[in-house]
Amino acid sequence: MANHRSLREEQQLLLAPVYDADRPEGTERPAVPVAAVFGANAAGKSNVVDALRYMARMVRSSHREAEPGEKIERFPFVLDEEAVHEPSWYVVDLLLGGTRYAYGFSVEDERVLDEWLYSYPHGRKRVVFQRNDQDFTFGDASPRKELDLVRKITAPNVLFLTIAARSQQEAVLPVYEWFLRALAFESGDFRTRRLILRRIGRMLERSEQVPAIVGLLRAADLGIVGVGAEWEEGTGESPRQREFATPRVWVEQQARRGTVRLSYDDQSAGTKALLAYSGPVLNALRDGGLLVVDEIDSSLHPRLTAHLIRLFQHPATNPRGAQLLLTTHDASLLGRGGGEDILKRDQVWFVEKDEYGETALFPLSDFKPRLEESRERRYLGGSYGAVPVLSEELFAAAVALREGTGGEDPEE
Repeated sequence: MANHRSLREEQQLLLAPVYDADRPEGTERPAVPVAAVFGANAAGKSNVVDALRYMARMVRSSHREAEPGEKIERFPFVLDEEAVHEPSWYVVDLLLGGTRYAYGFSVEDERVLDEWLYSYPHGRKRVVFQRNDQDFTFGDASPRKELDLVRKITAPNVLFLTIAARSQQEAVLPVYEWFLRALAFESGDFRTRRLILRRIGRMLERSEQVPAIVGLLRAADLGIVGVGAEWEEGTGESPRQREFATPRVWVEQQARRGTVRLSYDDQSAGTKALLAYSGPVLNALRDGGLLVVDEIDSSLHPRLTAHLIRLFQHPATNPRGAQLLLTTHDASLLGRGGGEDILKRDQVWFVEKDEYGETALFPLSDFKPRLEESRERRYLGGSYGAVPVLSEELFAAAVALREGTGGEDPEE
């Protein structure tokens, strides 16, 4: 990814394992199950996630959002006048069904400049398609006649992958389906209470999921023994009728004398957040795929976050090889919990913004960390960078200015 918000130059987030000693014994994983991006506030953590979210949005809906002749909405680096006029790049490298795929595209304001899809069956590169502006090349093994028909209806401001997938071209479907069904985004900055309750209510309607949700909550040691939802009267049984209804979510809590049923509003912020996360987490663990959570520490206690991470780390709870990508500035996740490292050495990434507002993304493995070293202490001590740089002189000057104006801003 390059030229997206604060990501001025090309940045790579590589999830290939680095340290064999950090893998659970007896496992062979082609990619790490968890990756966490650390950094100071406003350093660009969310922009790393946003680049992937933008790519997914383009793949899923470029055919709906781009009217003929209209510009492509994009977010180049605006602190450099040259970057505003340069293309933005997005690339993913995926392993799907045992086959590797490489897909990417570059866009400018009015058109797709480049787009390509390669597959690697048996480890050998095969071109599915290549695009340079409106010039297309198809590989020898691709259905040229069908793809050529797709080419004719692909507008300059629309991704070819989107149109080909909508036309049911099997050669592109694995990658398109990954973006559509296996990639999910969550944010610690939850939406309105009503929307959250609707999502939890719909999730609890799937009776086969309820025991797993209760198990997830109980494993977090919250004293919860049951959870459910009751819909407002008159909403009927149809999900369509419930589109605008708000369920009453309840949680059954262990008490001294039996159990007590409490409302959703009686729960702590951490319990509410874990309830909201439980559906996406369990879906990922059940089906595989990538769950991306931005600013996870804004809604979950570190202990609960560590609990979710452990679910993805261990093959027993993650048999389908699901992955969790999160952003955080909670340094405690670099420590240990339950007698083991919460995050392994090849699962930690940092972002840092320079004086020109450009974000750099780099892995902990660049520092050659020893297995036994205290990564939490070294991070807080500034050994890895990616921590706030505070100026005591500027802070003191700001305090003195405010005290000198009687506690009011000078302009007021």
